[in-house]
Amino acid sequence: MNASTTIEEMIDRKKIIVPNYQRAYSWDTPIENIDRETHTDVFLSDLEEYKDSDANSQYHFGHFLFEQIKNKDEEFYVIDGQQRLTTIVIFLSALFKKLKNIRNLNDDEEVCYENLIKRRNAIRFSTVRYDNQLFIDYVIEQTKSDHNGLETESARRIVKTFDFFEQKLSDKPEEYLTSMLDIIRKSTCTTHQVQDESTAIQMFIFQNNRGKRPTNLEVVKAQFMYNVHLYGGDYKDELIREIRNRFEKIYKSISSIEYHINEDDVLLYTLRVYFHSLWEPNAPNALDRINKKLLEEDRLDFIRSFTRSLEDCFLYLSIFFGEDEQKNFEIHSLITLGGIAIALPFIIKAYKYDLPLNAKGKLCSSLENLVLRHRLIGTKAYMRSRINGVFEAFTENNKDISPIIDRIERMKTALSESESWWAYWNDEKLEESLQGAMNHSVAKYLLWKYEIHLEQQGNAGYNPTRYDSIVLPQLEHIAPTTEPEGRPHGYDNYDDEFKNQYLNCLGNYLLISKSHNCAIGNTPFAEKRASYEALKQHREIQDLVPEEGIWNKEIIQMRKEKIIAFIMDNF
Repeated sequence: MNASTTIEEMIDRKKIIVPNYQRAYSWDTPIENIDRETHTDVFLSDLEEYKDSDANSQYHFGHFLFEQIKNKDEEFYVIDGQQRLTTIVIFLSALFKKLKNIRNLNDDEEVCYENLIKRRNAIRFSTVRYDNQLFIDYVIEQTKSDHNGLETESARRIVKTFDFFEQKLSDKPEEYLTSMLDIIRKSTCTTHQVQDESTAIQMFIFQNNRGKRPTNLEVVKAQFMYNVHLYGGDYKDELIREIRNRFEKIYKSISSIEYHINEDDVLLYTLRVYFHSLWEPNAPNALDRINKKLLEEDRLDFIRSFTRSLEDCFLYLSIFFGEDEQKNFEIHSLITLGGIAIALPFIIKAYKYDLPLNAKGKLCSSLENLVLRHRLIGTKAYMRSRINGVFEAFTENNKDISPIIDRIERMKTALSESESWWAYWNDEKLEESLQGAMNHSVAKYLLWKYEIHLEQQGNAGYNPTRYDSIVLPQLEHIAPTTEPEGRPHGYDNYDDEFKNQYLNCLGNYLLISKSHNCAIGNTPFAEKRASYEALKQHREIQDLVPEEGIWNKEIIQMRKEKIIAFIMDNF
C-alpha cells in the first residue's frame, strides 16, 4: 500500500478484513436518531457539499492503518478507520445497485465495481465474523432484503445504513450517481501498513492520543496486547489468542447493550467488582489503576484475569438488560427507573455468584428504592460510603443479599436527629422531595408504578403492566403550563400560587402516550377529561371531577397526597 493513495487504489485487488477483536459497525443513521445529526448523515452531506462545490482538489477520506496478514501479500486487517471504510463500501454497494437499475454498467464502472466491491467470488471487504454473512447477503450480494434474524446491534446498523443510502439514492438521476462514484473512487487518503501486530498496536495508541481519542476500553485492549507482545515470552501467542477471543465476545455483548450503558462505564464497574470496592476511581482515572497494575511483575496474570472479568461483566449485563429484563418484572422495573450506576456493581456480583433469578429480582427491588431516593433527593452526601461495606462483604463465600437489603432499609428509616450520617435518604427526605416539580423521567416512572397500583386494586394475582407496553409514554400536565386563551377553560385561576405550587407537581402530572398528548394539546379541561380513557389513572381523573367540573387546586392537592401516600408505602 502506498502512503498517499486513492480509495480505489487502496482497496484494488486486496482483501481487507475487520478482525474479530475489533469493534463491529457502530455508526448511526437518521432512521434511528431523527432528532440529531448522525455519522451516516454527515458522511453523505459532506460528499454532496463537495460535489456541489468548485473545489479543485480531490475529496479526502483521512488516514487508515493496516496490519498485513502473515504469509498473505494482499490480505490486511484494518486496525484504524474501519467505520469509515465499512460505510464507504455500504454506500458504494447501494450506489451500484441504483445505477444498475437505470442501465448496465459500462466497462470502466464494471472495473470499478470489481476493484472496490467484488470480482467473481473475491469480496474486497469483510466485517467482523459474526456480522459478515449478513453483510455479504444484504449489502454485497443483496440476496437478503428482510430484517429477520439480525442477531446484533451492529448487524441492524449495517442494514439500516444500507437502507438509508438506498432511500437517499432512490430518486437521484444518473448524473448524480456517476458523479458521486467518481468522487469516491478518486478521493485521496493516507495509509500506514505494518507487518506485525505489536507495531500496529503502537501506531493505534500513538495516532489516537493525537486525534480523536478512543474509548478507555479500546485503550485497555491495546495496552494489554502490547504488554503481552513485550513480556509474553513463550506464552505470547496463546495469550494474544485468548485476548482476541475474549474481546470478540465483549464487542458482541456491547452490540446488544450499548443503548442501555456506556462501555467505559462497564469497564469502571468491572474494576469495582474485580477489586471489591465502590471507591475504585471514576473515568478517566480508571486507566491509571490499570496502568499501575501493568507496571507490576505479575502483569500477565492480571491481564489474563481482568480480561476474563471484563468478558464476564459484559455478558452478565447483556443477560440482565436482555433476556432477564423480559422474564423478571423487578429487573424490568429497575432498568425502567434509569440512573442505576450505583446499583450495577451489586447486580454484576449477583450474576457472578450465580444467584437464582428470584434473588436477583429481590436485590433489584431493594436497590430500586435506593436509586429512586438518590435521584429524587439530590443530596451531596456520598452514598458510596454508606453501602461500600456491604458491597465488600458480598463475596463468593458470602452470597447472602440480606445484609444489603438491611442496609438499605436502615438508610430509609434512619432518624435525622439521632442517625444523621445515615439519614440523607430517609423517608422524611423522600416525602419532602415529592412535593414539587421533579425530573420528567422519574415522574413518568412514578406514575407508571401508580398505574400498576390502581390496576391491582381488587385484582389478586394481577400481572403488572410493563412500562414498554405504553406507546411512547410522555408526561402530561393536566392543567397546561401555559393558560389556554379561551375562557372558561375548566382550570383554576392561573394566579401565582397556582402556577408556582400546583402546575408542576405529581397531582397535576399524568402518564400518557405521545400520540394522545399531541392530540389534546392545550385544550379546555372538559375535552381533555373526555379523552382520558386508556389508563386507570385517566379514568381516576374522570371520577375525581364531574363532567362540568373544574380542575382546581383542591383536587390537584388531593390527588398529589394520594400518589405520595402510595410512594411512601411502597418505596
